[in-house]
Amino acid sequence: MTRHLRPLALMLAASALLAAIPAPAQTGAPPPQQARTTPGYFRTMLGQFEVTVLSDGTVTIPLRSILTHAHEKTIDGLLRRAWIDPARSETSVNAFLIHTGGRLALIDAGAGKLFGPDAGRLVHSLRASGYRPEDVTDVMLTHIHGDHSGGLTVDGKAVFPNALVHVRREEAEFWLDAVNKPKTAARHAHAFDQAGRDLAPYLAAGRVRMFDADGELVPGIRALAAPGHTPGHTLYEIESEGRKLVLWGDLIHAKDAQFPSPGIAILYDVNEQAAAGRRRAVMAEAAARGHLVGAAHISFPGIGRVRAEGKGYQWVPLNYSEQGLSRPGG
Repeated sequence: MTRHLRPLALMLAASALLAAIPAPAQTGAPPPQQARTTPGYFRTMLGQFEVTVLSDGTVTIPLRSILTHAHEKTIDGLLRRAWIDPARSETSVNAFLIHTGGRLALIDAGAGKLFGPDAGRLVHSLRASGYRPEDVTDVMLTHIHGDHSGGLTVDGKAVFPNALVHVRREEAEFWLDAVNKPKTAARHAHAFDQAGRDLAPYLAAGRVRMFDADGELVPGIRALAAPGHTPGHTLYEIESEGRKLVLWGDLIHAKDAQFPSPGIAILYDVNEQAAAGRRRAVMAEAAARGHLVGAAHISFPGIGRVRAEGKGYQWVPLNYSEQGLSRPGG
């Protein structure tokens, strides 16, 4: 055998030896399928501010029967175009944690135990993201509805014991005053009782700040009035190093219907006409200025931009980025 053929012969012999070794016996089936996806949290930087979107889970709603100001066929067509079942649509419940360096502010508090079993995960997501409820210095409510304020208090105890709760005075006084209950459509009646439970321990501890006007609540976070969905519905503008994120609260519930047709309202609106008008104005501004938007009920993580398209608008989700975390302001 020549010198050049000898290595080849050794390789063939080794291959034959390996082939003769029996494969290890399979010890059993793999673990059961997990059958659950838990997005938990999504993080990005806004200038020097850290923005963490927290998933509270999802709720299923019958969009066909609760969207208004459009024909049922129009609503069905818009939703089916996005492969959404109009009779059974799953919607995200998102909250936004803003670390400014000096404050840790939570915009909305999720649903707590009100919308189980697929919602109520905000505290789990918060802990997974590296923070504790005790770390939150401020909770800023876009409005008082169960899926935004229900997570403030669970079993009568404050979930965020060190936080100051910020809420527009008009919003708090509307829902906390029983005299308004008979003046409001019956479908909103439950929110009056729920509001008292949500805020009770914070009111007792003197940890509720009711603000009257637009303006900066803490450095870098401004409140902007956006009544319609509720009387004191509020947007929050987050700005650092010239970069801006506007948190919409419940300005929108069904992106695949309300972006192309902003005039479509929802029965959850206390004033449907005013809510639709506000949505048109805010969408137009977002499309013109190009700033980031965060929404409570757009599929998690619900951060993106708005683009004008025809007579309506298009939602453009923010791309996932690792570089954006390592280079603040990038």
